[in-house]
Amino acid sequence: MARLYDFYKGTVAPELMKQFGYKSIMEVPRIEKITLNMGVGEAIGDKKVLEHAVGDMQKLLGKSRW
Repeated sequence: MARLYDFYKGTVAPELMKQFGYKSIMEVPRIEKITLNMGVGEAIGDKKVLEHAVGDMQKLLGKSRW
């Protein structure tokens, strides 16, 4: 999350200040938490579904392993 926070703080926040006319950095909305959720109800019958779901989540997160 550090890279996302740095990008938000360095690029997005200044753009939001310009776009909405915020006078202080404290007026800019903050990112507090990012939550990812995936339903894998089909995994009860087939373990491969769970393995593919884990692979997809890893691709989204940019991690090779948890």
